[in-house]
Amino acid sequence: MSRLLKKKPDMSVTVAGIRMKNPVMVASGTFGYGMEYADLVDLNCLGAVVVKGISLKAWHGNQTPRLVEVSSGLVNAIGLQNPGVDKFINEYMPFLRRFDVPVIVNIWGRTVDEYAEVASRFDGVKGVRGLELNISCPNIKHGGMAFGTDPKAARRVITAVRKRTKVPLIPKLSPNVSNIGLFARIAEDCGADAVSLINSLPAMVIDVESRRPVLANVIGGLTGPAIHPIAVKLVWETAKAVKIPVIGMGGITSANDALEFLIAGASAVAVGTANFTDPLTSLNVIDGIKKYLIQHDYSSVVDLIGTIKS
Repeated sequence: MSRLLKKKPDMSVTVAGIRMKNPVMVASGTFGYGMEYADLVDLNCLGAVVVKGISLKAWHGNQTPRLVEVSSGLVNAIGLQNPGVDKFINEYMPFLRRFDVPVIVNIWGRTVDEYAEVASRFDGVKGVRGLELNISCPNIKHGGMAFGTDPKAARRVITAVRKRTKVPLIPKLSPNVSNIGLFARIAEDCGADAVSLINSLPAMVIDVESRRPVLANVIGGLTGPAIHPIAVKLVWETAKAVKIPVIGMGGITSANDALEFLIAGASAVAVGTANFTDPLTSLNVIDGIKKYLIQHDYSSVVDLIGTIKS
């Protein structure tokens, strides 16, 4: 065995200026605000915690039913339910500050001004290391995906938010576009520090007995293993299109899934839907990546990023 194999590989990465112990984050909307999982998962072991989407005012989300399992995935229409920015800062951030893990806050709004105002509220908030700008959610009727699928709208909202905050900015891109590279370049041009992708894909489930949609919202967002190959392809295209870091997500259930994103060019990954079925997935992914690096003689996970062969 070589000397290299006897050493523990360096798992740390820096994304958007945020130093992480490892490249494995937990995705927004699947890990609550951290406290919901803290008795099951040691938050200190994660690369970062990305909390559930926060808006300017408290939002109740969509009517129930809001979730339905499908083959190899989940269709949800939660509708970005959240307590609002002030309550989150006052009641949830004190808990998250107990841990040695970067906190990235997913933010959203129904108008450009709302996005910018929410972002400004997080400037100077201790413990908030980044803002993930959700311009790609298909589950709300105003805002969300409307900003992420129109180049001009995407440019307006990213520019407005960038002017109102000094916190590292990470637009979350929609998969529902014909040219993902275009939107990634817009984000880069507007001052984004990184991009994350993918968000869920619009989907629908019908109860054949009642002949009615299962979800009260009629449509929802498909997540889970079913979307993983699509996500890998879009992350690969994005990494080729921009110089800023890319965070890959979509259907990660194992270390191999995460490794695909890293090899495709992602600097970090986020575990999402799998948190519902096995809360320890993120920790298992971290261990699996470490074992892969040792097996393949990599001294650092950074050396693996973007190593896809033609």
